[in-house]
Amino acid sequence: MDFGLQLAGIPAKDIVALARQAEADGFSAVYVPDHWAYEQRGGGGLDDKALAWEGTTILGAIAAATTRVRIGALVLCNLFRHPGTTAQATTTLDHLSDGRAILGLGAGWTRAEFEMMGVPFPDVQPRLRMLDEAVRVITALWTEDRVEFDGEFYHLHDAFSAPKPVQKPRPPILLGGSGKGLLRIAARTADIVNVISDSGRAGTILPSEVAKLTDEAFRRKVDFVRSEARAAGRDPDAIVLSSTIFIPMIADDAEAARTFAGNLGGFFGLSEAEVRRMPLALIGTPDECAAELGRRAREWGVRHYIFSGYGGAANATRLARDVLSRVPR
Repeated sequence: MDFGLQLAGIPAKDIVALARQAEADGFSAVYVPDHWAYEQRGGGGLDDKALAWEGTTILGAIAAATTRVRIGALVLCNLFRHPGTTAQATTTLDHLSDGRAILGLGAGWTRAEFEMMGVPFPDVQPRLRMLDEAVRVITALWTEDRVEFDGEFYHLHDAFSAPKPVQKPRPPILLGGSGKGLLRIAARTADIVNVISDSGRAGTILPSEVAKLTDEAFRRKVDFVRSEARAAGRDPDAIVLSSTIFIPMIADDAEAARTFAGNLGGFFGLSEAEVRRMPLALIGTPDECAAELGRRAREWGVRHYIFSGYGGAANATRLARDVLSRVPR
């Protein structure tokens, strides 16, 4: 198992500095989100105090400031860019980073930011079909000299993209989500599948959807990805299974961890034990957290865990030093 760190909501120069620190701390990848604006924590609209940077621009700055970590978005919103632009931007990042780019791509999910900007926000099924076509277009532009594509949404005629990426045959593709439609696309086309709670249908993060992603539900989704990969003629073991921890709590003692997990369980309508095993949270002492990550690797097959918004350099360094260093790689 290796670990990524997602950086968001802080000054741009701090993101770059934290990316450099994450590399020194042993994280394997650094990610940024891609939004016009972020939802407020706990819902209630968009947060006009949270700093939202354009994803591909900040990734270029991270590429210049680092030498080893993989870099990508978690995830680029397909509705923001034509797939030709996404292919070109990722190729640019791959060259700037000497072959460290990851293409993280999603269908788009935050309805409020589209309404704010007056941009159409299609229903989830058209968005998924657009994403499916976009991945095929991007892959073709990266790997073929000339591209002919006549789809439902995108139409390319004698198209090309030069130069090609540094990585051959192409940079890895990460798709993230929870619904069967997204996971089916990911099983066919993605190198990394990041399984999180469902937000695409509702267009927002609902606590009720977060609560549904229990240990048991996560296993079912992972099994679905593997089954769909086999049906598509792929080796399921060739797909890197991933998840994101949105609620990390590294406690100084076991009692503090139990109290936090119990309170969080009350919010989600789950028991303390269920909260401690849910994929979107990691709660416990350093030893407990390391053991739980090891269990998830063994029982779920997750090989890449991403810590999202883990506030500040000191916390990220403590996480790497006290927890991640104890997890078998």
